[in-house]
Amino acid sequence: MAERIGFIGLGIMGRGMAHNLLKAGFPLRVWNRTASRMQGLIDAGAEAGDSPADVAAHSDITITCVSDTPDVEKVILGEDGVIHGAKQGALVVDCSTISPQVTKEIAAKLAEKGIHMLDAPISGGSEGAAKGTLSIMVGGDAEQFERAKPAFQAMGKTITHIGPAGAGQTVKLVNQVLVVGNCLAMCEALLLAQAGEVDLQKTFDAISQGAAGSWMFTNRAPQIIRRDWRPGFTVALQQKDLRLVLDAADELGVPLPGTSLIFQLYRTLEARGLQEEGNHALIKALEALSQIEVGASA
Repeated sequence: MAERIGFIGLGIMGRGMAHNLLKAGFPLRVWNRTASRMQGLIDAGAEAGDSPADVAAHSDITITCVSDTPDVEKVILGEDGVIHGAKQGALVVDCSTISPQVTKEIAAKLAEKGIHMLDAPISGGSEGAAKGTLSIMVGGDAEQFERAKPAFQAMGKTITHIGPAGAGQTVKLVNQVLVVGNCLAMCEALLLAQAGEVDLQKTFDAISQGAAGSWMFTNRAPQIIRRDWRPGFTVALQQKDLRLVLDAADELGVPLPGTSLIFQLYRTLEARGLQEEGNHALIKALEALSQIEVGASA
């Protein structure tokens, strides 16, 4: 019989992930800070929880997918947190992207109560969450990883057990360095194409399947060409992840000059109130420097 799943955090990623767990046949109980976001899942057959603690009390495995380190601490360790509802032997799986160090601290506090934890951050954007094709990088006990695997397989396609607690979060930060590096390369390339007055769609067609192609270019370049800023991942969340990257790099004494530059370019977008646009809006920082608008002639 499938283990009962609790899901906390029904944002841009969590909503699709929770729907895929339902489709896979898992009994599901959900909670979200903004209660209205639960309605679609309740209509699809999920039960509504009253609090994170209530969700955990009715679940064998509780999955959290919220915005930032303090949010994870609150829903797991806070007043009505998972720790107060989860039974001994239960498993908590955090799919948020947060500090690797804080992840280890949360795991230790749960372990004191006999509760297991995996850190399982995700990559693949809202599209991957909806389609169940996410990449999931997991830290924690190997036995608990095997236990959670059926749930992971409902949500993702590439599922990798990296190592002990915190290892999943560290690899997610590595992932984000590549994401923003690819994003900046894409934006610079499209800016050059626009300045050179070549057809942007034909440029995309010529390049996307070759050596310069990438997930970022395939999925986000068409949006830039259309001036479509709907987020698969917001500027605000991208910046939160980059703060974590730069904090970790600082702790480890690792120079990340390119990533640091991209963080500052995103900061100019934050200053203009563009936090909720997609992370591909990075092009707007380059447009401001060059006074060239990509896609303007389309």
